[in-house]
Amino acid sequence: MEHVYISQVGEHVGKEIKIKGWLYNKRSSGKIAFLIIRDGTGRIQGVMVKKEVEPEVFALAREVTQESSLEVTGVVREDERAPGGYELNLTGMQVVQMAAEYPITPKEHGVEFLMNHRHLWLRSPKQHALMRIRSELVKACRDFFDQQEFVLIDAPILTPAACEGTTTLFETEYFEETAYLSQSGQLYMEAAAMAFGKVYCFGPTFRAEKSKTRRHLMEFWMIEPEVAYLEHEGNMELQEQFISYIVKKVLDNRGEELEILEQDPSKLQKVVPPFPRISYDEAIDILQQQGADISWGDDFGGDDETVLANQFDKPVFIDRFPTDMKAFYMEPDPERPELALANDLLAPDGYGEIIGGSQRIHDPDLLRRRMQEHDLPEDSYQWYLDLRLYGSVPHSGFGMGLERVIAWISGVPHLRETIPFARMLNRLYP
Repeated sequence: MEHVYISQVGEHVGKEIKIKGWLYNKRSSGKIAFLIIRDGTGRIQGVMVKKEVEPEVFALAREVTQESSLEVTGVVREDERAPGGYELNLTGMQVVQMAAEYPITPKEHGVEFLMNHRHLWLRSPKQHALMRIRSELVKACRDFFDQQEFVLIDAPILTPAACEGTTTLFETEYFEETAYLSQSGQLYMEAAAMAFGKVYCFGPTFRAEKSKTRRHLMEFWMIEPEVAYLEHEGNMELQEQFISYIVKKVLDNRGEELEILEQDPSKLQKVVPPFPRISYDEAIDILQQQGADISWGDDFGGDDETVLANQFDKPVFIDRFPTDMKAFYMEPDPERPELALANDLLAPDGYGEIIGGSQRIHDPDLLRRRMQEHDLPEDSYQWYLDLRLYGSVPHSGFGMGLERVIAWISGVPHLRETIPFARMLNRLYP
């Protein structure tokens, strides 16, 4: 008998098939047992009538426990009332493993309990929907850049130096040296862009930020494109094209998951170019008018970003930040050198910065001066300086944190549910 995945049962109406999965839930009504079975691709209700199966099979259906692994056989039939539009008239069942009493029940559980049982919580419908949206976004990210002939370049995880500042580095022994877990693949993408023109990396990054906010994880995934001969304005256009593309892919392909998460798709349908743009100067004015205690030269906190983003119904660019508050490698604005050609892209609804991007310094003397101002050891960055000595060109790029984008698109309040196994300030288990 053919093994069929639940997502494909519509192709087998009227046929007897086998499904291999787990018992999601069950109920019985006298001489009929209703078994909800999941197999990772979907869920289907199996209906078992006592008089149509062997007595021991019906008895097994009555005693099988939640999340037991099992194989069932049955005839597929259409039923408009059923989730997915199909049911299974069960003809047989075999238990692969009878599960112990399942700890996650329909009652309300605390977040700590659920995070301690994350290995099981992933089986629930909302977590399932989030992981499918994550998978869709990863594919969309790759498709966007692949279609534009970017080359995927894998950046190293172990690095000899900082990219985003030395205070958030995870340090580890590397034989007789000290190494750090990567904060970003950007510097390596700059090298790759000088070889291939248009490149991107996509992988885990690590920030030792002692933060407990809903917007931070210690380990998260970032996609980082870098383009030779691309300047600041073109970089922002690339960002809005990219975000619009991946949001549309989720809308097109993951409507069922958005519905499970109770996310209103009409909000996401507004995410089309052009995105609104305001300068850092204008952002400070807005915040001061709203009563924020902030001065020119200050960085934005999470509440500040929320106030700014709430002025718009789609992501908003904050453009040209003060040079002193940004990374050493960012190109100054030629008209106002106290500003960097750098932008943040803020998501609506309080999700904060989802992209940070900039044009990079391509002049070797200026880059060396900036490194000295930031007290960075030149010998650790000699290879990075080399890029400015052998065919340097203007170039730009950005980094997008995957988990913040998932949280924003899905409407979940905290990043911990957007990654399979979250690493937070006080969580390294499971």
